Amino acid sequence: MKFSTRAGRIEPFYVMEMAKAAQAMAREVAGSSQPMIFLNIGEPDFTAPPLVQEAAARAVRDGATQYTPSLGYEPLRERISGWYQQRFGVNVPARRIVVTAGASAALHLACLALIEAGDEVLMPDPSYPCNRHFVSAAEGNAVLIPTTAAERYQLSAEKVQAAWNSKTRGVLLASPSNPTGTSIAPDELRRIHGVVQDRGGVTMIDEIYLGLSYEKAFGQTALAIDDNVISINSFSKYFNMTGWRLGWMVVPDVMVPVVERLAQNLFICASTVSQLAAMACFEAESIAEYERRRAEFKARRDYFIPALQALGLAVPVMPDGAFYAWADCTSACEKLGVQGSWDFAYELMRRAHVAVTPGRDFGTFEPQRFVRLSTANSMAQLQESVARLRALLG
Repeated sequence: MKFSTRAGRIEPFYVMEMAKAAQAMAREVAGSSQPMIFLNIGEPDFTAPPLVQEAAARAVRDGATQYTPSLGYEPLRERISGWYQQRFGVNVPARRIVVTAGASAALHLACLALIEAGDEVLMPDPSYPCNRHFVSAAEGNAVLIPTTAAERYQLSAEKVQAAWNSKTRGVLLASPSNPTGTSIAPDELRRIHGVVQDRGGVTMIDEIYLGLSYEKAFGQTALAIDDNVISINSFSKYFNMTGWRLGWMVVPDVMVPVVERLAQNLFICASTVSQLAAMACFEAESIAEYERRRAEFKARRDYFIPALQALGLAVPVMPDGAFYAWADCTSACEKLGVQGSWDFAYELMRRAHVAVTPGRDFGTFEPQRFVRLSTANSMAQLQESVARLRALLG
């Protein structure tokens, strides 16, 4: 069978390949004194809060399961608009909000609407691998620009300006970022957007971890800049609805009918049950629970990052959001006598029964130096992980 060159350009998602290996090893050690601890997948250990679960059950019971408009259930779009006003003090009209089948569908729609074959989109290295694959699926080319700890592993206006050429269509950023948990300073983001606008390009920004920001200096939406920013968001992370496959995007008014036409043909609509359930995310009781959980995620960060540092797993930049640690494993590799983060991750699985993600997925600039660890697990599991790593690394 002959497959498309498009399919061939999509690299394996090594996060999931490593996850399969971890699951296989977990089955081997099941029932032992040290079952596998999974710090490799970025999925909250919290599930949807009670009001959300009740709303889903009510929708099914009442038979409210038919299609919604392709742009999304109108009352939900209004609720999301209200959240932006309440949480960030930013007016985002509901008419510019498009509810999608997860943030993945939003990114897919944005890339299909904006990218021509051969267009280049600038992205930081490291960054979330699937984002560059959305660009590739739209026949574009993701251009990864190496970043440093001094830059918080984010692009700068200067680097965007230097990399821009006749093929450049725009930038695809993430704030807070996966895998680093770092955000772009608001002033720098404005400068980046200014460079992009001056060149007639587009600024797309993945804000799916925005609700899980821990520092006032960074916890602001890019939508405060102007109406030309395209923001992608999700109910998966802050709202703890990963498997419900529900997200949204905010686009300029002129882009709404274009995205609507694409969504009608490719997705029809997002899950109706998920949309009706998500209405309850914005109730005061649910928001209070989400904020309690956000504080728990921050407490985990505040424990885990210093613990890693003490073990020689240096985290060059303290994450200001999300639930990740981007750790330099160079000295740990030397202790274990292994070459690079891929072999190091396998050693941790084999000898400590702790699963982490090597840097291979996230870019090409020194991926062998870094591993990503998720702090989306319980505090007890993080503490046990540290104890095992201490026993292994000394």
